[in-house]
Amino acid sequence: MSANRNKEIEVKFYIEDLGALEARLIALKAECVQARTHEYNLRFDTPDEVLKQKLHLLRLRQDNHTTLTFKGRSDAAQGVLDRVEIEVEISDFETTRQLLEALGYGVTFIYEKYRAMYALDQYLVTLDETPLGNFAEIEGPDAKTLQDAARLLELNWDVRALQNYSDLFKRAKAALDIDYRDLTFENLAGITIAPGDLGVIAADG
Repeated sequence: MSANRNKEIEVKFYIEDLGALEARLIALKAECVQARTHEYNLRFDTPDEVLKQKLHLLRLRQDNHTTLTFKGRSDAAQGVLDRVEIEVEISDFETTRQLLEALGYGVTFIYEKYRAMYALDQYLVTLDETPLGNFAEIEGPDAKTLQDAARLLELNWDVRALQNYSDLFKRAKAALDIDYRDLTFENLAGITIAPGDLGVIAADG
């Protein structure tokens, strides 16, 4: 929950016990702003990958709502991800996909997860169940707020992960010789992915 609605400042942690972290949030009187919900995400780019070259992201997401999001180049200053984020809620997932494809964009990556969201003080905590494992993200107005939140939640700040899910998936694919393009539960069913395969350490360990 950045002070600038077109700005995203966040940090991610690999979590061993997501239930224990959720219990901690509840004990702290955090407000559940989204119960556990399935997310389906499509990333788009041009055939010559103009957005990828600029380190930009264009995403269409379906959960309880449908949103179209643009994210700018990430700046990892102060140990957190800081980037422009412009997001709009729309009414029709399939029509928006068709519109983007008509403009010359195509789907380059599909990923899914289950996400619950809690608000506490100046920040938002998301609890993610992904095909790669469990993660928590903290979003807030500045790096100090995120660090204070991690301390309150008993998460080890020093092992935070600054990679997005696409980059973490690339690490797993290289480590385990996975040939799938998309990060879905179906694709990774039966594949055991350890933290070391992702280059991460559990922050709640």
